[in-house]
Amino acid sequence: MTSRPRFPYRERRHAAPVPGAPALEVRDLVVAHPSAAGPAIDGVSLVVPSGRRVALVGPNGAGKSTLLKAIAGLLPVRSGSICIAGLGVGACHHRVAYLPQLADIDWRFPIDVRRLVMTGRYVHLGWLRRPAAEDRQIVADAIDRLGLSPLTDRRIDELSGGQKQRVLIARALVQDADILLLDEPFTGVDARTRVTVAEAIDALAGAGKTVVAATHETARLAEEFDGVVYLDDGRVVPAPQGAFAGARFATEQRIRHSNAKAISWTG
Repeated sequence: MTSRPRFPYRERRHAAPVPGAPALEVRDLVVAHPSAAGPAIDGVSLVVPSGRRVALVGPNGAGKSTLLKAIAGLLPVRSGSICIAGLGVGACHHRVAYLPQLADIDWRFPIDVRRLVMTGRYVHLGWLRRPAAEDRQIVADAIDRLGLSPLTDRRIDELSGGQKQRVLIARALVQDADILLLDEPFTGVDARTRVTVAEAIDALAGAGKTVVAATHETARLAEEFDGVVYLDDGRVVPAPQGAFAGARFATEQRIRHSNAKAISWTG
């Protein structure tokens, strides 16, 4: 089964998950950027059950962001398959929430915090239906949860890096997705924001949601995630010896390696 990118909200598709299917299953995935000669993701396989927090780590250019974008349906798949709750990419748009890196957002756009967070509800509303009282309450709750209530009416171009990250997390929360794909959620944030974001991720997993996050921040991997997938040159590989000094590498107990490129959960 192959996937192709879809424009967000172009069509509202809602399909029931396959009973017993894992939250995410990737098999022999190959993804290439349109202008690149070789693949950015080359034969990656992994299976993640519901309610797990998984970190994608590795050097710059390893393929972490590319993998997240492919799962989100933003990049075409050359070969292999991606299944979300047993369904192909795009079978139900609201089931997956994607949080891009801060640099990928135009923070000069004239919009305030409340309105940006509300855009996370559009996948449920479509473009023409106006938000109802329930949608506004969901947005208000997420803003409060991320400690953004004093900034509700502030324009996004006036926010600090940590505040911007919390706004994006709030936007992802209001989508009420089953899987959240977070691209560098800890980059450029202060200590307080990191704790807030980590607590939000922990609460999501506790509610049965699945979180897959690309991160360069490795000091607290064992505390903040249930498992780690190490990528290098577009492939899943064992982590280099000593790469995570001072932190327990979560895959030692949680993830089983197979043929140096396939990862599945064992506990």
